[in-house]
Amino acid sequence: MFNPTIFPSDFSAAPAGPSAPSFAAMLHPRTAAVPDCSTSETMLDDDSPIEWSEEDIVFLHWRLLHEISQLAEPATPLEEKFDTLRWVFTERDKEGKPFSFVSCLRVVGCSPLSPIAYCGLVDAEEMRDHIRDGVRTWLAATIKRYPEWVRDAVVHRPEWIEARLIKNPQWINEQIKRVSAHGDLFA
Repeated sequence: MFNPTIFPSDFSAAPAGPSAPSFAAMLHPRTAAVPDCSTSETMLDDDSPIEWSEEDIVFLHWRLLHEISQLAEPATPLEEKFDTLRWVFTERDKEGKPFSFVSCLRVVGCSPLSPIAYCGLVDAEEMRDHIRDGVRTWLAATIKRYPEWVRDAVVHRPEWIEARLIKNPQWINEQIKRVSAHGDLFA
């Protein structure tokens, strides 16, 4: 579920007794429980209503948490990283919602239908702290792939960049293509 390079093996689940499993147990799904992607795509192409089983819903929680592993991938677009970070660090009053970060940790950690081995309740604040520790490095690795003017804008005006990406997730790519084709008119 999580990328082992992001989540160290010494993370522990919330106290659940003397032998609480390590958070590393959440790193690897039980392969038999992970649905085939081609089956999922076929289901989405069909116009008939989808019947969601409890296992499907638990898997969806797991899939959302899996997105966190993409934060460490330099090739992951900034907009996707910002979206994942907004989800992880959402307002406290939204933590009880069905697919919130906290809810996903609870469902995936505690459900017997989870695609990972049981690990119990996971401390969301510990997870957030760990993600917070890596964000600067992960964003820097992604930003390094962009031209200097993009890096400068992301560092000095992140809310401006984020606002444009919310309106159009391809905005940076379009600007890079425009500048490479016509040159920077303001340089």
